[in-house]
Amino acid sequence: MARIKHDGNLHVFQPHHRSLLNRLKIMMYSTRWLVVTTFLFIYSVIGTPLRRAPPVVTLDSATVTGTQFGRVNRYLGIPFAQPPVGYLRFRRPEPIAPYTESFSALTYGKACPQQDVQLSLPGILGLADGIVDFLTNTAWGVALPDGEDCLTINVVTPSSITPTSKLPVIVWIYGGGFQIGSSSLYDGGSVVEKSISMGEPVIFVSMNYRLSAFGFLASQEVKDAGVANLGLHDQREALRWVQKYIHSFGGDPAKVTIWGESAGAVSVSMHMVANDGDTEGLYRAAVMQSGTPVPVGDVTKAQIHYNNLVENTGCSDESDTLACLRALDYEILKGAVDQTPSITGYNTLVLPWLPRTDGTFIKEDGQRLVQQGKIANVPYIVGDCDDEGTLFALVLNNLTTTSDVRGYLKDVWIADATDAELDQILALYPGDITKGSPFDTNIFNALTPQYKRVAAILGDAAFQAPRRLFLDHTANTQNTWSFLSKRLKASPFLGSFHASDLLNSFGGGDLTEYIIHFTNNLDPNDPNRRITDWPKYTTDTRQLMTFQDLPIRRRIITQDNYRQEAIAFLTTVMLAHPI
Repeated sequence: MARIKHDGNLHVFQPHHRSLLNRLKIMMYSTRWLVVTTFLFIYSVIGTPLRRAPPVVTLDSATVTGTQFGRVNRYLGIPFAQPPVGYLRFRRPEPIAPYTESFSALTYGKACPQQDVQLSLPGILGLADGIVDFLTNTAWGVALPDGEDCLTINVVTPSSITPTSKLPVIVWIYGGGFQIGSSSLYDGGSVVEKSISMGEPVIFVSMNYRLSAFGFLASQEVKDAGVANLGLHDQREALRWVQKYIHSFGGDPAKVTIWGESAGAVSVSMHMVANDGDTEGLYRAAVMQSGTPVPVGDVTKAQIHYNNLVENTGCSDESDTLACLRALDYEILKGAVDQTPSITGYNTLVLPWLPRTDGTFIKEDGQRLVQQGKIANVPYIVGDCDDEGTLFALVLNNLTTTSDVRGYLKDVWIADATDAELDQILALYPGDITKGSPFDTNIFNALTPQYKRVAAILGDAAFQAPRRLFLDHTANTQNTWSFLSKRLKASPFLGSFHASDLLNSFGGGDLTEYIIHFTNNLDPNDPNRRITDWPKYTTDTRQLMTFQDLPIRRRIITQDNYRQEAIAFLTTVMLAHPI
């Protein structure tokens, strides 16, 4: 049963909401039926044009059948590793055996286990408890069925492709705080269609990877067993699959770009510092939207969360707790994982399960590795939204005084911070609502007296400061471009919120064009100069491509010099006190 925090009070879903849920479910299923029947009607009218031979590829000795719609072929839900179940739970992914039996790749595979959302919203934005529960957990589960057997990959290509086309490949890694998300939420067909229209066709690949404790379990026991950062290893195995099989789809394994947003972007950056920057020939370029290495400690820093998981599953009396967790019934383990802190809860971005230093694959704090130059020397694009912190500050509506904010920083974010460090952070991020986030909105959007202040601190600490450090130590040694998205600035309370730039990259916008140029040419600029030139980022120029929609939708070049003193100080403090 989902437990939802609303207006600061804990509520449990009550029976009198069931009629509402039933009506919502009926509406959802009715809508789904309407879509299906409408499609069948169109199919019957169009007839012959849709009854073309489906596309096929050969993988090893198997024939894989996909689907074609317009100018795009899709091959969905292809297993790329052994199912991580039973003995393979909490172990590194094992390569898939050669394909010997033909199969149809027509639908996405199951999402990896999703952590339940624990949502707390202020009254002005809050919904009835039953609706919140339905939208965050019930509807999500219906729309996104999940399970442990989830390591599948999807390939989307132009329908005109041949095995000798050798097209560039872009590999997408989804976000979701390392707790939720699935490749099925991102239709690569729009990207491929856009690339065809531009005359620069690409192949789009996406994969599922293990999330939450299933993919990022961390503790001394995990470190001793060498099974930390399993979600990253899943992604790495998918990249090896691309090297082995993408030629069958008409792709060039030597022209792979890895691309992610939020947790997916952090993942991309972690691959850049993994193995001290050794790409293993798996990719040649990278794109990161709202994510670079964040300051984290050793996997043992999550020991308390591991211990709680062991306690809540009844494994605490076992001599080998990791073996006990592997042998648990899935529902028991999943229920205990759901009790760990959620990205939509009070801890927000201080996540229990995320990539951490393991001493082998990620040998040190990712930011320290960047500072040491132990990073893949490949061209990359990196950028943030202007108001990264607003979405996460929404759940902290109980912080209404300076004392509350100080206590939150001390208790949750920077437990080891000195009084002087906390005083300086609060001085650099004042309570003046005209200075907070959403930025440049004057007195508006002050949901609570401290909301805009908290949003500014969270956004800079988790996104802007890490991006700037990343650029400071790489921009003069490799080709880099950076952006700032100020689109959707008029969104009430949220401004240009975290993930709002996805509309510009998956919605066929101008960022999509830049990424397609980059995937083809290792340069986001259009060779034919049809869109605004995007200058490289250097520590001397610090030029940002800035996407705006006020007063008109446009692109301008600005300087990456906002909140310099505040962001620099946050960087120093976070490096000294990693999460």
